[in-house]
Amino acid sequence: MGARNFEKIVDSEERLRAVLGQPSERALGKERPRLDAHCRTFIAHAPFLILGTSDAGGRCDVSPKGDQPGFVKVLDETHLAIPDRVGNNRLDGMRNILHNPHVGLIFLIPGREDTLRVNGRAWIVEDDAILDAMIVQGKRPPFAIGVEVEEVFMHCPRAFMRAGLWKPERWPDVAAVPSMAAMLWDQLPTRPSFPSAAAYEADQRQRLQTLY
Repeated sequence: MGARNFEKIVDSEERLRAVLGQPSERALGKERPRLDAHCRTFIAHAPFLILGTSDAGGRCDVSPKGDQPGFVKVLDETHLAIPDRVGNNRLDGMRNILHNPHVGLIFLIPGREDTLRVNGRAWIVEDDAILDAMIVQGKRPPFAIGVEVEEVFMHCPRAFMRAGLWKPERWPDVAAVPSMAAMLWDQLPTRPSFPSAAAYEADQRQRLQTLY
């Protein structure tokens, strides 16, 4: 199992560089240790980000975070805060942060094919001033993820261009892909306490009406 299922394993940076070469001066020079005005503007317009974490043993998790543009609060040039909204309470990323504070973020703006990457250290915070600034529809998040920025840079748009992510004419037909509820109905080891998959899906749709 694992690596034994693959015939050729690259185990050194030297091999990677031999095939792919060195990064360009532009790629190296774009890295910054703090959030400048351009980075702040990008974050202020981003309604969505992806948060990468890992536990003490290196087991990784990637979690989406989304809300209205500006939901991530830039506190100063090296600190930002992400509200923790209503979710499934698995707390995968937050539990990881308790044991390993290193995080990676990718900010996305719909229609933009470039993204903003931020790497740093994170804490789970309960600062009143921060949480009060994150109230939406009268709901105050119980926690926020505070991040100290260590490096930030723009990421090139090639992946989005190849995927055609913002081009509806290139979107795949998802009619053959079961809904999340249908997948869970088949995957859960114990059937949910509903009379049918349709009833289970209706319950999930109802639960998703609560966003805050």
